[in-house]
Amino acid sequence: MTKSTMVAAVVVAVLTAGCSGGSGSGAPPTTTGSPPNPATRPSTPATLAILQPKNGEVFTGAPATIHVKVKLTGARIVRPTSTHIVPTQGHLHVYLDGRIVSMNFGVNATVGNVNAGVHRLVVEFVASDHFPFNPDVRQTVTFDVTS
Repeated sequence: MTKSTMVAAVVVAVLTAGCSGGSGSGAPPTTTGSPPNPATRPSTPATLAILQPKNGEVFTGAPATIHVKVKLTGARIVRPTSTHIVPTQGHLHVYLDGRIVSMNFGVNATVGNVNAGVHRLVVEFVASDHFPFNPDVRQTVTFDVTS
């Protein structure tokens, strides 16, 4: 196994170990190996919208707890982590300022301890193997937390 393959396997293991149901826990992950070639990834009919927080919303009182609410259309969220990919099944990855903070098996999430400042929230619908569809299905909002 090459060094880059080992690094990729460790990254996947760390990411999949963090899977949660937002308010509950998910099934144990089974994904291992190198990230797939983006050109060979399946597409999905899914569309995504971030309902909360609103783009440009201001929250007072740092550190803040941000409640995330998403609308997913054309696909459904499934709990099992699998390498068997179905274009209409997957789960959500939630990123705050470029760092993954949640892997959700639901359309709601809570991001706690958000410090004062302007923040970028990205939600992505990914396949059951934790990797993105092609093209990827993601939405972004920015919000501000004040003291």
